[in-house]
Amino acid sequence: MPAFFLALRRLRGPLITLISVYAVAVLGLTLIPGVDGEGDPVRMDFFSAFYFVSFMGSTIGFGELPYPFTAGQRFWVTVCIYFSVVAWLYSIGRAIALAQEPAFRQALTQGAFKRAVDRIHDPFYIICGYGDTGRLLVEGFTERGKRTTVIDLEQQRINDLELAALEIYVPGLCADAEHPASLIAAGLNDIHCAGVIAVTSNDKINLKVAITSKLLQPHLKVICRSEIHDVGINMESFGTDHIVNPFDIFADRLATALHSPANYIIRRWLTSPSGTPLSEPLFPPRGRWILCGYGRFGKAVDRFLSFEGVEATIIEVDPKHTDAPYDTIVGRGTEAVTLREANVEQSAGIIAGTDDDTNNLSIIMTARTINPDLFIVARQNRQRNSALYEAAGIHLVMQRSDIIARTIITRIVNPLLAEFLELLTDDDMEWSNLLATRISGACSDGAHTWNLSITRARCPALAVSLYQGAGISLSTILDEAQKCSGEKAAPLPLLLKRENDTMMLPEPSTLLQHGDQILFCGTHSAENLITWIAGNLNALESAMQGAAETPATNSA
Repeated sequence: MPAFFLALRRLRGPLITLISVYAVAVLGLTLIPGVDGEGDPVRMDFFSAFYFVSFMGSTIGFGELPYPFTAGQRFWVTVCIYFSVVAWLYSIGRAIALAQEPAFRQALTQGAFKRAVDRIHDPFYIICGYGDTGRLLVEGFTERGKRTTVIDLEQQRINDLELAALEIYVPGLCADAEHPASLIAAGLNDIHCAGVIAVTSNDKINLKVAITSKLLQPHLKVICRSEIHDVGINMESFGTDHIVNPFDIFADRLATALHSPANYIIRRWLTSPSGTPLSEPLFPPRGRWILCGYGRFGKAVDRFLSFEGVEATIIEVDPKHTDAPYDTIVGRGTEAVTLREANVEQSAGIIAGTDDDTNNLSIIMTARTINPDLFIVARQNRQRNSALYEAAGIHLVMQRSDIIARTIITRIVNPLLAEFLELLTDDDMEWSNLLATRISGACSDGAHTWNLSITRARCPALAVSLYQGAGISLSTILDEAQKCSGEKAAPLPLLLKRENDTMMLPEPSTLLQHGDQILFCGTHSAENLITWIAGNLNALESAMQGAAETPATNSA
């Protein structure tokens, strides 16, 4: 509608001109007398005059009607032709200028965006920001069948969204997410809106998005990226559901890798995209480390390393501005002399944590030349530099867009997995090592997790059997799935949630109940088999019969 009213305002002059020219031409034809076939005077009626002027104005020329014109009529028609041609040229020129006007094109774009949002009849999330993080989120959601809408301030990013080969169409709008009108246009007040995700590179904009969302729609889930602790505390104060700080998350994972490599690799496996080959465990060495860059990332890493009792020599180009410790070495870390001053020859590891990828890669190459045995950690700021970081042979890369996207996707798509990771502790090293071994055995084709909700809608056969009083244990389904797939290891149940009770690594003998939610890890074929057994009565009866025969076979 804004585009329609804008067009009316811009074309008001041309429309009035055309109407006036046509009205005068029609009036003149009705007033100027003509002659019929017998030579008697006759006047043209209004409809015939309007019909003639309609094709005359476009110079099509169907001929004179209803009788050949007199000299007076032809003179009048000649004058009207020239005036109508000029009026049409003027109107067409104004229409072309309107089509090129930025405000009109923006109104058309906003109208098309709003219609696309209105056509979404499934739960969807509003993603504010389509940088590296937003792109990974959109790809992750569409791969899992989730609908999204996107707001970004740069038109080029919206163009990239339109050109992306996505399985589901994602409407995008070039607008400032800080303005409430932009969020409303993206579907904030729509009944199908499930939440808002603010992942712009500006924490203040993310804060404004969170405030707007919670004020207009308090029930919606709001997830925000925040790299400044004060802003994160502000977000938390008014009920923002989840606040993602990639620097703290990575620093915590690095600390976990230092004292519990098994725990770290479990988290990495389970949060990787489905089907990703299982990566090898990391064993960061103890000893003194070098930390290049003392910004927000450097402070977070230094704090967590201190918790682990790991000392770090800090290199910072501007110690006063970053409030670096008094013994900080001044420099970028790209120079060999600076690294030697930090005793790189005797250091166990180095962290290239500046906000410039070129400097980080230079630090790595220079440090490795001096000490080839260094354990190398690097911060990657731009995803487009992934090929360079892969070629550098870095042990551990901090890519904040990847960390943010994985964290958010896990919380939304697989909340049971997020709960499992929160309950996963670092206290028992032997338990963590055993769990890592069991996961690697269950996930032969890469890490894959899924949820099983025992309800009539999701698992009709299993839900009905339990409702009728059948005693069905986890092993009944697991053993049948393993038998049908022929795999060496059965799927591994990681978590069972039952009302207010949560069980980590439930025993196979655990009896299932209606309403249970179970988190599994295993192969894709195992997921398909378990879903089929839980939903097909014949398959479930076969599994129950096999479970009943197993004790007798064992006793024999």
